[in-house]
Amino acid sequence: MPTQKPGENPTRPGEYVERGPRGGTVPKPRQVTIEPGDKPLPPTQKPGHTWERVGPMKK
Repeated sequence: MPTQKPGENPTRPGEYVERGPRGGTVPKPRQVTIEPGDKPLPPTQKPGHTWERVGPMKK
């Protein structure tokens, strides 16, 4: 899945998880729920990390 940088407008609502600079996993990643109309994506724990959409919003 493509990743997005913090501060960008999310392409779609859903669950996003923090990824490392090359798309790998990070220890204790942040996970956020982006709802329709939410923007921009929040900051990550470290510079260079990105956000990856992992699925639809949880109910």
